[in-house]
Amino acid sequence: MNITKFKKPFVLSVLFFLPVLFLLFLYPSKHNYKTLDIIKKDIPKLTSFVTKDGEAIQLENHLTVLGFLGDTPLEDAILALNLKELVYDKFRGFKRFQIVILVPESAKAQVEQLETELNQYEFLEYWKFGFGTPSDILVAHQSLKISTVLDSNLRTSEVFIIDRERHQRGRLDDRDKNQIKKKVPLYGMSSYDCLEVSILKNKMSEDMRILFTEYRQKRKGNFNSTSRRADDLKADEKN
Repeated sequence: MNITKFKKPFVLSVLFFLPVLFLLFLYPSKHNYKTLDIIKKDIPKLTSFVTKDGEAIQLENHLTVLGFLGDTPLEDAILALNLKELVYDKFRGFKRFQIVILVPESAKAQVEQLETELNQYEFLEYWKFGFGTPSDILVAHQSLKISTVLDSNLRTSEVFIIDRERHQRGRLDDRDKNQIKKKVPLYGMSSYDCLEVSILKNKMSEDMRILFTEYRQKRKGNFNSTSRRADDLKADEKN
């Protein structure tokens, strides 16, 4: 009688805790990660650029999303809004994170209007506009690993990830496993198109998360710099 009384609760407890134990065993493996590839080293400092308050733009010791909105940034407000909603809002609480948008000095009036739009619900503390000359902007853009050029207004919808050591990060091999199996020629990703919501939500957000994880592991002292996304994909290609 007593055995029957306790049998059902015991079985229910086992059925409840077994999945939990299984997930605990899987937890460490799910949090293994591949570091985000360095695709170009030693991006020059932005010494020629200042904020509207005259403050210097610093790349060193920051995780930076770098963009170029050109002479008419208000006309490309959708690019800034996509970047805010899908990247800035997700990572604004992380230490040393910033978004830096380079524009010519002639764009100050439009930048003020765009800032009003962006700051409509809250002040974007980690979002900065850097003002410089057109030639400064061209030099800054050409110092990156790029696949497209700036248009006549000094703008592009592409943004770039720069790490704390001023290295440009991205993907040396952007193929997925199915593409590798089909022997699709290798191609990388050096920038992220703000017009493509899926790229910001999936690829860029994932790459930013990986980069923040890398620096967190570095602080803990258990970071392995030889582990790269490309290495993992090459291993898949051999199988």
